[in-house]
Amino acid sequence: MSDEPFDPEAHRVVPLRGFHELTIGEIFRAPSRTLDVGNFAAFQTVSLDNHPIHYDVEYCRKLGYPAPLAHGLQVLAFTAAGAGLFPHVIGEKLIGFIEVTAKFLKGVFPGDTLYPALTITALTEQRTTGIVAMRATVHNQKRELVLDGEHKYLLRL
Repeated sequence: MSDEPFDPEAHRVVPLRGFHELTIGEIFRAPSRTLDVGNFAAFQTVSLDNHPIHYDVEYCRKLGYPAPLAHGLQVLAFTAAGAGLFPHVIGEKLIGFIEVTAKFLKGVFPGDTLYPALTITALTEQRTTGIVAMRATVHNQKRELVLDGEHKYLLRL
């Protein structure tokens, strides 16, 4: 048993690192998740997107899909940095999430398991800040790339 007083500031998930300690090629994975119809319903509620391709099984079958199709923004949400360790690594150095792009390459359906990852592709130092560019990828259980994109984060140096 330690006699040292508890310090909430020292209670970290991982050690903090600054901009200059990050490396190109470093990967931040998020836990895998299997989507079900509940995920689809929850996203529909939040997004207010009521297109039948996202919830009507018969409509989807008529179009040749095996089931309702996940909304692209729902798949993109799986790349949120907060789902992994990146924000814990940089801590209070994070100023903001400043840019996102994404290509939706394959359909995602109920029962699919998604594997998101962010990989550092560029570190651009500015006077007092730095921009971290990260490739955002999501693969499915078939090892197919279903989303490919980029995130940019602004950090204090």
